[in-house]
Amino acid sequence: MRTPIVALALALSLAPLASFAADKPDWAFPVTDKVQPPSKDDPAALRTGPDSPLKLTRAQIDDLFGPPDWRPEMHPPMPQVVAHGRAPNVRACGSCHLPTGNGHDESAYVAGLPAAYFIRQMQDFKSGARKGSGSMTAIGKDISDEEIKSAADYFASVTPRKWVRVVETDTVPKTYIAGGNKRLAHPDGGSEPIGQRIIEIPEDENLVLNRDPLKGFVAYVPKGALGKGEALSNGGDGKTVACTICHGPGLTGLADIPPLAGRTPNYLVRQLFMIQSGERAGPSSPLMAQVVAKLSVEDMLDLAAYAASLTP
Repeated sequence: MRTPIVALALALSLAPLASFAADKPDWAFPVTDKVQPPSKDDPAALRTGPDSPLKLTRAQIDDLFGPPDWRPEMHPPMPQVVAHGRAPNVRACGSCHLPTGNGHDESAYVAGLPAAYFIRQMQDFKSGARKGSGSMTAIGKDISDEEIKSAADYFASVTPRKWVRVVETDTVPKTYIAGGNKRLAHPDGGSEPIGQRIIEIPEDENLVLNRDPLKGFVAYVPKGALGKGEALSNGGDGKTVACTICHGPGLTGLADIPPLAGRTPNYLVRQLFMIQSGERAGPSSPLMAQVVAKLSVEDMLDLAAYAASLTP
């Protein structure tokens, strides 16, 4: 089905676009802090999850070729590439994206993505057209077409669910960037102004660190972001093009165009920025590059906050 693409192309042809050179938002591209708070974690201690029979050490939880499956009842049977990957270069998809496909702030929410779209993105990582993730670039170089299709079909079959709670606020908890580029609430507590940022932290830190998909994240956004994001999603008085043309009513996806509703907002900001900067390219990117050409980082924040607030 190509009707959304044709409609978008026609809409773009009616409005000349000027490129907007946005500054990279550090808050959306977290990097592990060199100085970490003192850890009270005992590597040998067994971790458990609510109503799960598993008891695992930190090393078992962090095994990129055998991540834990705390909730097998929440997803279909996993294929090999999702459950275990293939050493030495193809990590288990479930290690970062979780068996349920919801992922974390630093990774993608892939549950319910159209298989054709998933395959195109993996092909772009494989060709080098899509950048921005060292781990996905490394996986893309070695993963087979059969493994890509297996993962694509699996995640397309997983039902998306509400994973992010969006809260408008003036202040946020003080945070730090832990290992693996995860943003966590600082153990010393305290708060600070949010400014023009999205601050996304776990609803339950232990669950997230244990790769347990029982609970997701709270995303703090500046006051007014949701209203401004909704206006931009409808075209923003010509600043961009209505998102629903391609991404469908409620931004839940259309044909092989991906859903945006309920996805991790910092991830969405990263993608908008990288499409604008040219880091994310490939056959399907030129139309999106025109859509984001006039957007500022604040616009990207507002759009991502609004999309994340919707029901998947």
